[in-house]
This record gives sequence, structure tokens and C-alpha cells, in this order.
Amino acid sequence: MRGVEVPDASPRGTYLVIAAVLRAKIREGEPLPSESALMRSHSVSRNTVRRALKTLEADGIVESVPGVGWRSTRPGDRRSLADRMNDVIAEDSLAVGDTYPSEAKLCERFGVSRTAVRRILAQMEGNGLLATVHGRGRTVRALPAPMARP
Repeated sequence: MRGVEVPDASPRGTYLVIAAVLRAKIREGEPLPSESALMRSHSVSRNTVRRALKTLEADGIVESVPGVGWRSTRPGDRRSLADRMNDVIAEDSLAVGDTYPSEAKLCERFGVSRTAVRRILAQMEGNGLLATVHGRGRTVRALPAPMARP
């Protein structure tokens, strides 16, 4: 998501401009960027970003999920980040030995923080799905068992 210039906006109203931009992006189906990405793209502090997100939360547009960050509350994919990251193996047609996407690509793909991605990657490694190979990143070690979908 590209930054938006905030011409003639008072510093106290900047969070409202950011909230409006995010509201439009969510309406278009775009994933919610991480707080740090929002700070960089709008050249504002974390407090300003959080104030914008709290405004959207009050309107029922986003929600804060412990250990994951912020996510849209719009109907659609309500699977956990862990389920979505496990599904990357099948969605990307990865086989045992193939390189799993990088942390940066996963953050962008799911619109979550690097901390959240790293936590799930550690779980996937602990469950034997991924292995870290020096100089190659993470590789698929085993295929996940098919899960019954409701």
C-alpha cells in the first residue's frame, strides 16, 4: 500500500485521514498492513497508527487479535494465521524439499507482523512441517495432514 500525502491536515487529524484510507483499502479487499508498514508509508508514529486502528475498531471494521495483530472483521477468510500458513504448502503446490516463502513475503501476503509470522513458523518447525536450512531459508520437510473443512 502506497503512502498518502496528508496536505493541510492538522497533526491531530492525521489519524482520521489514515483511518479513512484504511477503510477504503479494506472495502477493496486489500489485506491490512502491519503497524510498522503503516508508520513507514504515512510517516507517522506508532501512536498515530494505533489511534487510526482504534477508530476502525470502534466502527467494527478491524479487530485486535493477541499474538497476530490487527485484522479486518469483514466476512471472508476467518481461518487462523496458523491454518492459512499451513495451507500455503498446498496453495503454492510445494513439495518436500521446496523452499517455503520468506518471512517478508508471508507478512505481505497475510498483512500481519513479522512477530506473528515468526511465531507460526516456529510452530510449523516444531510440528515437523518445515526445516531451516542455512543459506536457503526454510524448506518443506513434510506435507500437512488434510483437515476436514466445515
